[in-house]
Amino acid sequence: MLNLLMNIDAGTIDWSRAQFALTAIYHWLFVPLTLGLAVIMGIMETVYYRTGNELWKDMAKFWQKLFGINFAMGVATGIILEFEFGTNWSNYSWFVGDIFGAPLAIEGIVAFFMESTFVAVMFFGWKKVSKGFHLASTWLTGLGATISAWWILVANAWMQNPVGCEFNPDTMRNEMVSFADVAFSSFAVNKFCHTVTSAWIVGAVFCVAVSAWYLLKKREKELALKSMKIGAGVGLVASLLAFITGDMSAHEVAQKQPMKLAAMEALYNGGTDQSLTAVAWVNPFRQADYESGEEPPLRIGIPYALSFLATHDFHGFVPGINDIIQGGYTNAQGEVEPSLQQKIQMGQTAITALNAYRKLKEQAKGKPSEAQTAQLKAYADAINANMKYFGYGYIKDASQVVPNVPVNFWAFRIMVGFGSLFILFFMVVLYMLHKKDISVRKWLLRLAIILVPCVYIASESGWLVAEFGRQPWTIQDMMPTWIAVSDINSGSVMLTFFLFLLLFTTMLIVEISILIKQIKKGPDYTPSTLTPQP
Repeated sequence: MLNLLMNIDAGTIDWSRAQFALTAIYHWLFVPLTLGLAVIMGIMETVYYRTGNELWKDMAKFWQKLFGINFAMGVATGIILEFEFGTNWSNYSWFVGDIFGAPLAIEGIVAFFMESTFVAVMFFGWKKVSKGFHLASTWLTGLGATISAWWILVANAWMQNPVGCEFNPDTMRNEMVSFADVAFSSFAVNKFCHTVTSAWIVGAVFCVAVSAWYLLKKREKELALKSMKIGAGVGLVASLLAFITGDMSAHEVAQKQPMKLAAMEALYNGGTDQSLTAVAWVNPFRQADYESGEEPPLRIGIPYALSFLATHDFHGFVPGINDIIQGGYTNAQGEVEPSLQQKIQMGQTAITALNAYRKLKEQAKGKPSEAQTAQLKAYADAINANMKYFGYGYIKDASQVVPNVPVNFWAFRIMVGFGSLFILFFMVVLYMLHKKDISVRKWLLRLAIILVPCVYIASESGWLVAEFGRQPWTIQDMMPTWIAVSDINSGSVMLTFFLFLLLFTTMLIVEISILIKQIKKGPDYTPSTLTPQP
């Protein structure tokens, strides 16, 4: 079956990738705000529960309303995203469905039902359940959304670092042998922690920006100041945690996906004592000639920082793109890294052995002779010995395994640059709130609003690094994208791409318009709440 996939139209591969990227990018516009606002509204209702101050209840209900609008849009795009695995990536789903399907099933059955159940209580149960039960429902709604993110990220992390599985030549599928390895791999844990903390930053910036708008309009001053304090506090903690978890994630990438790290750094020839690039001119529109080994001009680096980030040793060896292609160095697992040509040979050996195994199995018709049984075992051993590099059997030249360096280099720096800015921003906001001087700092309030699109750009940039950096692999080292795609007409994929583009853009416009309408309307105060100063 896998040999036939080499004849799939190149347009089908490109349009399938474009459609999945489109869906994922739009979906991620909604998810981080959901996760971020869940924490903020949970804190506000907790304060209401402890103090009995009705203003905190009004604040919690206001932010819950904005949460609900965004939550609905995220669900719609997420469902479409999962369906695309069956429509556009059916060969991938066949090859690893026994593994990849498990976390997605848990996400749908447990997490989604959990959050959908308690979100109903959160919105409609204010006068129907006790204060304690309602508070629990609010936190459980956010917890359900976070657990949902956990299982989605487990599935994604497995694609980046396939563990806990074995290939079965009889079924032509990878089968799970350790659920714990899949669900709790270090790669999955670090990806989850970094992704969720970055989502909290999105919610925090949004909360501070809405509060800043109220202060600029001289409306809802008490609500705005209290919301801003909560938002900036959550944002500062989340930004610091994102910095720590980002370092942990980068270390995991260095261990498991060295080519991605090399692309992020535009590092063509590695070595020991490597500096972390702060500034360099990498042409954003052209893939560099990595074979020349020429360093990007205007490079300014932080001495030894890349070696420490990748190996936790200031003098550690970090391979560049050419090092990975040529092999021969000792990798993070303490083994001598094979060259690209050796990996290609091992991949081809696995494919040849698999084809021979399947052919002999058909000839035996379920009743192999003693000699055939021995031969089948020899083929199976050859498959298992080379399965780690199975996907390289479909690689033709080195250019296919080098990710887009400009995209990875600049997306990584956009993410880190904005992340550093957010730390400073939240510290300044909290300082001004402490000095009770923020209302007259118009520049800071305007900056808060400007940072809303910036935080989304930073968030999306992180995903660009994660996904562009592992190209061409659908599953790292095991399945390139052109083997994973469905054998369907490229015109059909192109048509649905533009239909989804129209649908998702309409949904985004609708959400923004509803959010703006609700923000302009403001909170619905209870009669016992003092009317805020105009």
